[in-house]
Amino acid sequence: MLAEHSLVVLTRDIPESGLDAGDVGAIVYIYGQGAAYEVEFVDGDGTTIALVTLKSESVRPVGSGELLHTRRHDLAEQGVPPDGGSTWIGN
Repeated sequence: MLAEHSLVVLTRDIPESGLDAGDVGAIVYIYGQGAAYEVEFVDGDGTTIALVTLKSESVRPVGSGELLHTRRHDLAEQGVPPDGGSTWIGN
């Protein structure tokens, strides 16, 4: 079981919350001895982007040696490519 306040990695997209697999959040509450978790996802200044209840298989612990990265949440919600141009990187 993961501990409260642990950093976790989302293992699937949750489009209705603007979250992508790989986003990192923090466990704020544990349900049923680890059957599910309340996970908070914040932006760079600490503003809550999403607070979601997830089954345990939807998150995993951040692994040793994994490098965290950032993305623009507001642009992703609007469908704007990361470079602000007309195409997504990799297309």
